[in-house]
Amino acid sequence: MIQVENLVKRYGGRTAVDDMSFVVEEGKIYGFLGPNGAGKSTTMNVMTGYIAADGGRVLIDGHDILTEPIAAKACIGYLPEVPPLYTDMTVWEFLLFAAELKKVAKNERKARVEDLLQRLGLEEVKGRMIRNLSKGYKQRVGLAQALVGEPKVLILDEPMVGLDPKQIIEMRDLIRGLAGDHTVILSSHILSEISAVCDHILIISHGKLVASGSPEELQERMRGTSEQIVTVLGEREQAEEILKKFNAVEHFTFEAGEEEGSILIRLAVKENADIRKELSVALAGAGMPILSMSRSEKSLEDIFLELTETGANGEKTEENAVEAETEEIEEVQADDSDL
Repeated sequence: MIQVENLVKRYGGRTAVDDMSFVVEEGKIYGFLGPNGAGKSTTMNVMTGYIAADGGRVLIDGHDILTEPIAAKACIGYLPEVPPLYTDMTVWEFLLFAAELKKVAKNERKARVEDLLQRLGLEEVKGRMIRNLSKGYKQRVGLAQALVGEPKVLILDEPMVGLDPKQIIEMRDLIRGLAGDHTVILSSHILSEISAVCDHILIISHGKLVASGSPEELQERMRGTSEQIVTVLGEREQAEEILKKFNAVEHFTFEAGEEEGSILIRLAVKENADIRKELSVALAGAGMPILSMSRSEKSLEDIFLELTETGANGEKTEENAVEAETEEIEEVQADDSDL
């Protein structure tokens, strides 16, 4: 349904999207996951044709978004992070207007809007001015305008931002109900939102695709090694000789312990390996009393943070990317001619 090939987008000397490629299959829900400034919104704006790429291409149902923009955009319904709503209109008036812009046949517009009002739970507010609606209802109206043209592809940028817990659950249910009839792509920087809704997750960091797979595949693939923390009395050199004899220990580090003469050892141990008993015997046999020992497993959230925390050069670079993305998004949203 969607092919993104070697996509590149730069803002001045900064690269917001860096040689990104992926394929989106028809009828599934895909999630863009990454921290603020990772390049999610920029990628979506290029995919929808709102901004042009500096390299690569995007195909929507076989249509190049650059060379066949009308045919490609006809396949897309887009909900930006800030929905493009005319707040001086009622919900009913706005959705009829959106249907006209999407070139829905005149004799079908009212029925199409009525159907969306019912599906999205907007019937009771259809006569209200949009400016008087809550955040949750405004998001639903924005989703309705994205759906009014019956697009094959639905692109949602941070659709649950600013919603309360009840509204988030309702929005998740609405999005899940769209799968099959539509191919859905949504972005978020919150792992729980993405994993609860999506069939496939794309993790983006500093404009690069760093991981891709179903929630289950990513959990299996990204399952971290367990960490054991041991505090002992003794010398580092002696402890190092003992630890080198354990094949299950992938690496270890030393820190000064809180008590005088003690050292704190952090051990990365292979998955499912439990060396606490053997390690205790070995350390005690070498005359190194154990003051404490604990074990912990890295969660998916921990590993996500490791993947997205630093760039390729090890430096945090999110701030510049956030500024660049924000400037571009504001320019795009200033143009009310595109819904």
